[in-house]
Amino acid sequence: MSVLEYVQAFIRLSQYSPEDVNTDPRRATRLLDGFDPTLLTHLGRSYDSFNELVDVAIDMEHRLRQAHEDQQKKRLASTPPSSPSQRPRVEYQFPMHMYYLEGPPQQEQYSGAQQPMSFYSAPPSPPAPMPPTKSSTGYTCFKCGKAGHFSRTCHSHQKTSGSVPMGKGKKSAPKMGQLHYSQLEQVPVGEPVLAGTFFVNDHPTVVLFDSGATFSFINKAYALKHGYEIIELKQRYHITAAGSSISTNHIVRDLCLQVGKKRLFISPIVLPQLGIDVILGMEWLKQHNAMIDVGSRTVQLRSSRGTDVIIHVPLHKHVSPTINVAETQTKAQALAKIPIACEYPDVFPEELPGLPPDRDVEFRIDLVPGTAPVSKRPYRMAPDELKELKTQLQEQLDKGFIRPSSSPWGCPALFVEKKDQGGKRLCVDYRPLNAVTVKNKYPLPHIDILFDQLGGATVFSKIDLRSGYHQIKVREEDIPKTAFSTRYGLYEYLVMSFGLTNAPAFFMYLMNSVFMNELDKFVVVFIDDILVYSKNEKEHEEHLRIVLSRLREHKLYAKFSKCAFWLKEVAFLGHILSAKGVAVDPSKVEDVLNWKQPQTVTEIRSFLGLAGYYRRFIKDFSKIAKPMTALTQKNAKFAWSPKCEEAFRTLKKLLTSAPVLAQPDITKPFDVYFDASGSGLGCVLMQEGRVIAYASCQLRKHEVNYPTHDLELLAVVYALKKWRHYLVGNTCHIYTDHKSLKYIFTQPELNMRQRRWLELIKDYDLEVHYHPGKANVVADALSRKAHCNFIEARPTMRVLCCEIGNIEMPTALEAELYNLVLEPTIKDQIIAAQKQDKGMSHIRDGINDKKKACFKLDEEGVLWFKNRLVVPKDMELRKKILDEAHTSMFTLHPGSNKMYQDLKQKFWWTRMKREIAKYVSECDVCQRVKADHLKPAGMLQPLAVPAWKWEDIHMDFIVGLPRTQKGYDSIWVIIDRFTKSAHFIPVKTTYRAKQYAKLYISRILSLHGVPLNITSDRGSLFLSRFWEQLQTALGTNLIHSSAYHPQTSGQVERVNQILEDMLRACALTYSTKWDECLPLASSPTTTAIEELRYGTFRGPIREEQVKFIHDNLKRAQSRQKSYSDKRRRPLVFEKDDHVYLRVSPMKGVHRFGVKGKLAPRYVGPFKITEQCGPIAYRLELPPHLAAVHDVFHVSQLKKCLRVPEKVIDTSQIQIQPDLTYEEKPIKILDQKQRSTRRTTINFYKGQWSNHSKEEATWEQEEFLRTKK
Repeated sequence: MSVLEYVQAFIRLSQYSPEDVNTDPRRATRLLDGFDPTLLTHLGRSYDSFNELVDVAIDMEHRLRQAHEDQQKKRLASTPPSSPSQRPRVEYQFPMHMYYLEGPPQQEQYSGAQQPMSFYSAPPSPPAPMPPTKSSTGYTCFKCGKAGHFSRTCHSHQKTSGSVPMGKGKKSAPKMGQLHYSQLEQVPVGEPVLAGTFFVNDHPTVVLFDSGATFSFINKAYALKHGYEIIELKQRYHITAAGSSISTNHIVRDLCLQVGKKRLFISPIVLPQLGIDVILGMEWLKQHNAMIDVGSRTVQLRSSRGTDVIIHVPLHKHVSPTINVAETQTKAQALAKIPIACEYPDVFPEELPGLPPDRDVEFRIDLVPGTAPVSKRPYRMAPDELKELKTQLQEQLDKGFIRPSSSPWGCPALFVEKKDQGGKRLCVDYRPLNAVTVKNKYPLPHIDILFDQLGGATVFSKIDLRSGYHQIKVREEDIPKTAFSTRYGLYEYLVMSFGLTNAPAFFMYLMNSVFMNELDKFVVVFIDDILVYSKNEKEHEEHLRIVLSRLREHKLYAKFSKCAFWLKEVAFLGHILSAKGVAVDPSKVEDVLNWKQPQTVTEIRSFLGLAGYYRRFIKDFSKIAKPMTALTQKNAKFAWSPKCEEAFRTLKKLLTSAPVLAQPDITKPFDVYFDASGSGLGCVLMQEGRVIAYASCQLRKHEVNYPTHDLELLAVVYALKKWRHYLVGNTCHIYTDHKSLKYIFTQPELNMRQRRWLELIKDYDLEVHYHPGKANVVADALSRKAHCNFIEARPTMRVLCCEIGNIEMPTALEAELYNLVLEPTIKDQIIAAQKQDKGMSHIRDGINDKKKACFKLDEEGVLWFKNRLVVPKDMELRKKILDEAHTSMFTLHPGSNKMYQDLKQKFWWTRMKREIAKYVSECDVCQRVKADHLKPAGMLQPLAVPAWKWEDIHMDFIVGLPRTQKGYDSIWVIIDRFTKSAHFIPVKTTYRAKQYAKLYISRILSLHGVPLNITSDRGSLFLSRFWEQLQTALGTNLIHSSAYHPQTSGQVERVNQILEDMLRACALTYSTKWDECLPLASSPTTTAIEELRYGTFRGPIREEQVKFIHDNLKRAQSRQKSYSDKRRRPLVFEKDDHVYLRVSPMKGVHRFGVKGKLAPRYVGPFKITEQCGPIAYRLELPPHLAAVHDVFHVSQLKKCLRVPEKVIDTSQIQIQPDLTYEEKPIKILDQKQRSTRRTTINFYKGQWSNHSKEEATWEQEEFLRTKK
């Protein structure tokens, strides 16, 4: 037996013992153990790769055989043959049924060892053959083709560098061939090469039609995997690729290539390290007179009878320069590691192998009688969508799923987003066709019923079919009805398409017919999702093999990336299945958790529909959702109330904490607990203390008026109807807290309603048990707040103990304690701390001393001071008392005096008042919200007196004025600090910096020259880049005030006040001509002498006048400083100090959840990074306050006495550069009207900018219009 025969037998027999060869190293070890000892000696080392070992062993066998043959030839050559019969005979060459490549071989001699393969895209063609030709002498050599001699005298039989002729004792020359592409990704676009997936010997195979390949080839690993018989020949083949060659003498005979109903046979050469399953080369193409058409992706074959066979080559996804073959290899390696599944690789192909086979189940479209064809125009698409449309149309044409159509039908195509892998899916809007289609009523299984079959299952496998709908053919006469219109023409489907109304029913019918014998035993099928479940791994192995065999038998293919095997817990149809039971899949309820507050009735229905899918996991679902369902009733006014919001949040919370429901066991009895109230009915189905399902419903209008005992009986009837499939034929225990229900069957007089219900109840095997209300507890969570008032702690504890004592604990099924934290009261903590405090021992020892007469001990040894509990020197305990007295909702941050008066009534410790004052002063909330009752910080710092007129000027704007006839609405005020003279320039708010610059040059520079300094606030004009560059060019220094501190330009502010008063008086007569009054308004404000304004000569008299003005200005500044400093206080900070920043709220502002005057006064704290002058500081502001200038006057700051551990986030505060903020309405949430006798007032519930919906307020329509 040769090595190749042994390997084939090994692969065939290893299927009967897969556990011995479940890994690649173990397969190699087992194979190595069976080799011949002589071969083992030459192989030497161990091998971890099975394929590597096979290649080395075959090559070594060939070398040993070659060496043996050489020895035999030498021995025969040393003994001359006595007769021609003793000459070595030429061995028989195996017929290849292929065309022989004529002409001399390439100058490449086989070295005897296997060379590594390397491939390239376009190798040079072999030289043209040189056939024998007749010379002028009349004869040529038949052997070499040269003229002048005959073949018997030809000396060309000697060994040459190119070939070894069939001479005495020599082997025949190897046949030479070439190969262009060994990997699919090497194939460039436009080459006469096609690749697709076909069935070869009933196995899906990637086949490459390549006219540049000399012969046909097959991948060695592929041949071994499928158990094909590899035959060894005496004839060898040298295959050239990328300048190197590989030698082989193995083929596989008579493989059957199935094309539709045609069968074509091939005998390919076996090559290792080939990245394609099968390559059909020029030899096979010549034999069948093939012609490759790359444009239509077809291969046309001409038979000897003249008939044509057209092969439509479906596009294989690897034929793209961007495809990563390593990914496919990774998937193959992953599949090889999965038990059972690794035996069925053909069930998990990379692509569907063309059209599905002919089956009994074909998709039909039955129309309503009398229906005429329906055709719609194609939808318009964006350029990107058109590009994607063209690509997907070509892909489906290549696969054979669609074809061009001339049908009178036509529905528009569209794209939908893929949820799992992104991208777009081509779909068809078949609504016009579906409207006239007779609906197939084949039932789809209910998900709850599917899960009921999983009781006792512990091992699961999930199989998802690849493009499941495309694995069913459309009936031939119904193909035109599937036509769809696009920008690029009309096409029709040969396979079942998405969007057709009866597609789920037909596919469900196919799957049920395939797995009819396995359903409800170990298989659950829902359309294209298959779940295999078993009680143990041994059963699961058998079940999985049966399911995969069914898929192989019916040629149904799965997508490996979406399959999962041998799982203890699996996600299936939006649920998590395990041995424990059924739970909600968290990834599926993510949409519910992220659902925003519904704004319309439609949104409420959508939310309840999505959440209701998991209602069996939520106890009292209907009761909780009642406020929301009330809004969906007819003629109900939409008003989102706090109850609706509470129900909305409760449902989302319960979905995140939904319990795991157990699977029912119909061989065991069930327990039903129910509750009836005026809001609805609630039931719980249990078995052996585990919840199976929850159910609830709301009462109808007439049921609300039922008496209590009828409501209880109605709950029983509802539970029996809801879970009839569980309870019929099984024992059921009914637990009720209504004692009269226990005797309902023995009551002599019943009303008609009760009699009707009893007729239904008699069909069940029921046992009614009375359960006290407090014992009717089903896995309720106990959550109790740890913090409580110490005065009420002990009475509450006693009441709680009494309630727990009254509960009939033996009858309760089960209770889970999630959170119970019991802490001692503050009084108990103080008493315990007194006993541990050694500093109080001297007080206890001198309790009888007259100096300590205020102290006393009670019967329990607790120390008191004048009926006040003495608190020991335990800082943590004292802080807890201070926190309780200052930050609780009952105290609301009192001042130090009020807080001291409250605490002194119950507690005492030394320096108590001082500690309270320090605590209150360091409270972060108090520092941010409480007003300062102190003098303004910062002493007055006058600006230096200018040396000459118009060297130092002030600038400011007066805005918000009524628009004049010329369009002016603002005034630009420019004042000389030395002469107090002013210019009032009317401007428009729409002016840009260049326009202001022209006015500045014409109205100021032309009259007074260039100033040395300009003092202004931080307006947008004065901070603009153009303005700064202009003043820099002129040599003027710009001085800006600190943030939100207009006192820096106090002189111009005072002039603005005078000017505004004048304009108010002017507006009474000249409301739209105030700009004409500005020249007259500048005269009263001018306090300097005309000569001083416009004189240029500095004589002695003018120098005295200037000195006089200087002295007067200095005296005025000194007088003003003395007046101002009496009302101010000095405030100095150091670097790295933390301060709060004052924020100036405007009317109607809503900040930090409170509105208007209740908004915080300060934000921060912020760190001081630098002192800028005597009364200004630079702060380290967060990024969201980057628009605010970081230098502030000391009056805007407040010292932070203690940096809080948790700083309130100010990122939501949209502070403007002038440290103000303002709110505007951004959304109307609700509307209502109030009618009076004469008019109707509209009210709107508006959400304000930067605020949540919970902070929305009701406002009149007129008020909201003013806030736009």
